[in-house]
Amino acid sequence: MDHLDTNRAAYDRLAREGAVFARCATDEECQQPLATLDSRGWLPKSVQGLNVLCLAAGGGWQAILYAVAGARVTVLDLSPEMLALDHREARRRSLSLRIVEGSMEDLGMLESSSFDIVHHPVSTCYVPHVQPVFDQVARVLKADGIYISQHKSPISLQISDRNDRDQYIIGVGYYHEGPLPRVHDASYREPGAVEYLHRLEQLIGGICRAGMVIEAFSEPRRGNPQARPGDFRHRGMYIPPYLRIKARRLATATEAPHTPQLWTPGK
Repeated sequence: MDHLDTNRAAYDRLAREGAVFARCATDEECQQPLATLDSRGWLPKSVQGLNVLCLAAGGGWQAILYAVAGARVTVLDLSPEMLALDHREARRRSLSLRIVEGSMEDLGMLESSSFDIVHHPVSTCYVPHVQPVFDQVARVLKADGIYISQHKSPISLQISDRNDRDQYIIGVGYYHEGPLPRVHDASYREPGAVEYLHRLEQLIGGICRAGMVIEAFSEPRRGNPQARPGDFRHRGMYIPPYLRIKARRLATATEAPHTPQLWTPGK
């Protein structure tokens, strides 16, 4: 089995088990969908009528919130079980979604310059090479389109264990190639999935090489100072688990920023 088959099976299982990544948007979250999606203020004040691609984002959360906020949403994911949650929640809430089963590595089924926003939660760790992903994102974004993505921090993926003094051990090389080895401390790994370490130059540099300009960067805090050693929130106080990036595909000399037309959900 290659990484696609393995990771599809892993996320199908996580969806069936009701893992945290398969938690659907709640009624409370849907009351303020943009505030739920965007605590940093990176999104426009309104997404009404915008074309949004939720990339590798099945599970009934991002896509549902964007649709509730009035966006025209396409959700693409490798896992049919994760996408089934989007289908179920969209039907339950009378929302229109375009649901596509596929890999973030090949967006050939999507038209060029067709999305105002690409929202990409943590998932680049599941592909061996990130540059093709960023190149595809830049292709499907409209001029002036926004790319919001989150990635596993490379140093977090280097951690292999915790010693008897509760210090975290870097046991995986920064230039490691190929699938990551199994490690004792798997706090920020998904069981059964094949994962890859991508260096900062590949993540940040790759977005820039794809023709996008980075406008904002953050390291979401997942630690808790009261957490005990062995809890993932304890580790989160010492090693930032994630990187969050906002980028924009600027208009070229032959393009103009897109002005979206108003759209009513369900039409």
